[in-house]
Amino acid sequence: MTVTREGPLPGRTYDVVIVGAGVVGCALARELARRPRLSVALVEAQDDVGQGTSKANTAILHTGFDAAPGTLEARLVREGHHRLGAYATETGIPVERVGALLVAWDEEQLAALPRLAGKAERNGYGETSLLGSGEVYAREPRLGPGALGALHVPGESIVCPWTTTLAYATQAVRAGVDLHLNTAVARATWQVGHHLATSRGTLRARRLVNAAGLHADTVDRLLGHEDFTVTPRRGQLLVYDRLARPLVRHILLPVPTALGKGVLVAPTVHGNVLLGPTAEDLDDKRATGSTAEALAGLRDKGRRILPDLLDEEVTAVYAGLRAATGQEDYRITAHPEQGYVTVGGIRSTGLTASMAIAAHVTGLLAGTGLDLGPVREPDPVTMPDLGEVLPRPCQRPDLIAADPEYGALVCHCERVSRGEIRDALAAPIPPRTLEALRRRTRAGAGRCQGFYCGAAVRDLLEQGLAEAGPAGRGPWGKGRP
Repeated sequence: MTVTREGPLPGRTYDVVIVGAGVVGCALARELARRPRLSVALVEAQDDVGQGTSKANTAILHTGFDAAPGTLEARLVREGHHRLGAYATETGIPVERVGALLVAWDEEQLAALPRLAGKAERNGYGETSLLGSGEVYAREPRLGPGALGALHVPGESIVCPWTTTLAYATQAVRAGVDLHLNTAVARATWQVGHHLATSRGTLRARRLVNAAGLHADTVDRLLGHEDFTVTPRRGQLLVYDRLARPLVRHILLPVPTALGKGVLVAPTVHGNVLLGPTAEDLDDKRATGSTAEALAGLRDKGRRILPDLLDEEVTAVYAGLRAATGQEDYRITAHPEQGYVTVGGIRSTGLTASMAIAAHVTGLLAGTGLDLGPVREPDPVTMPDLGEVLPRPCQRPDLIAADPEYGALVCHCERVSRGEIRDALAAPIPPRTLEALRRRTRAGAGRCQGFYCGAAVRDLLEQGLAEAGPAGRGPWGKGRP
């Protein structure tokens, strides 16, 4: 396995180079790792996988009930829902099938619900049901006053986006994919093969896949294509403390608009409650800050949806950028003459569709003349379960008896033990920052946001980095993933 963050890049010519280690790029790397004849590299400009849109979303596993019928997105979301659901069960990614309610607050929205049910049918999802006002409040007694009805979508689920991306990448790396982090692509040329000028030197490839997310249009232009422009659409969200979790039983959705699914209230697998997102079209692809005005607007909407939520403590605020292209579909295009595939315009449904997108793009690569070779399933992985349904490691006497480090708490808010931090630092793709460690363990993500545990967590991280050295592997031997 090879994970590099510094130094010169290999001089070899890869069969496939994937630009962008978000959830889609990592899913594709895992899919191509099933073809052991291929040499594959996954290239990422930042210092970890899943650093862009993939880490900052609403963490919903969609059924695809409200996608535009007949689009590629509709098909891939529907297929991806089944694929990722099964993969999560295999690998230990936490998923909860809580269902969703599209709540109608006025007569116009109420009239739209049967049309949305019909749209779901056209998308191959036939499990929706229309609820009257009384049924809605029976299901969600803390809902604000004035709800006239709702569309119930029982298959909508919540999932851990951090673990999903890391699981894909871990399985890919273990199966032989080279992961090159801190490797920003500056120029790309096509001369029989691809030559990528990066911040760490030149990479060569016979086939190239552009899964660069917010920067997919930039990479596309390097190869001479101007098929779309990415507009960063910022979504700001409020994260409420786990004490708010009993207030809500379903994902509470508004009737969608052209800008997206609107402001929702949703539980998370980590035990929190989300309120958001906003939908702000910007010019700056780095503008992930939050604004007082937008957060105040979210609170106003939240007060109508779930009034009691506003009395709870806010644990965190975050913002993510989605890749809007002005089109109601993904922008996935093969350019066989260049051995090149663009995977652009992957919006908020990209997490759900990731495995289906990977299979689709693999087919497109075969259509460019790439000989995929035989299939060999990669070794399975078991990821740390960061959810709240199963006991945490510190609550499992069997684990603690075998290894007391799982009983030594470091982060009390999120009940994270030294054993979990040790495992993360010893994993095939170890964290190099506190933020990356938080995504792998939840350390510092709780009510105090690291106020009490921050120094201890930093000491463990720095100790791990010092003992790992330039190779980047953790200090305590083989990790659980």
